[in-house]
Amino acid sequence: ADVVIVVAITNTQAKSAAHGISLFLVEEGMPGFKKGRKLEKIGMKAQDTAELFFDDVHLPASALLGQENKGFIYLMQELPQERLIIADMAIASSEFMFEETRNYVKERKAFGKTVSRLQTIQHKLAEMKTDICVGRAFLDQCLELHNQGRLDSNTASMAKFWASDLQNRVATQCLQMHGGWGYMWEYPIAKAFVDSRVQPIYGGSNEI
Repeated sequence: ADVVIVVAITNTQAKSAAHGISLFLVEEGMPGFKKGRKLEKIGMKAQDTAELFFDDVHLPASALLGQENKGFIYLMQELPQERLIIADMAIASSEFMFEETRNYVKERKAFGKTVSRLQTIQHKLAEMKTDICVGRAFLDQCLELHNQGRLDSNTASMAKFWASDLQNRVATQCLQMHGGWGYMWEYPIAKAFVDSRVQPIYGGSNEI
């Protein structure tokens, strides 16, 4: 990116750290600002993540994004939507992994018959489908609330927690049903598996 948004402390005397944070636009090429190497993540390969270095960077007043010391408020205002997006990605990924796996077990054979005929596999597929449908219903409700401007932080957090946790459970079970082939990059389930792992971490970790 040619421009990054930097969160910086602008008032060390504020009554709390949250009241002394501002947002700034920092452009590539500004003296003292450098982008470092791209970090090697286990998943989300299409999204570049890099180190940023700041060495005595001076910014003009025009670089301030919004009002001074209001940065934390701006970030919190957008947090419900960010978590809703993560939840939406999680449900969509769960639906994709389920369909990929259901199609795979219909073709994969073990001991002379397709894996899909094993009752254990049928039970797991039924359980996953149920959980995904429950998650989709809740998320659709959250999307409707968001469209009405009524989605609060608590509900968005619940959606993000539930959906991202579900995504990782689905990823683990679907990869297992692929057997050894699920461990190979050539199968979409392998990429979906590693991509899912960051979902409970960013946007506010599920434990917090």
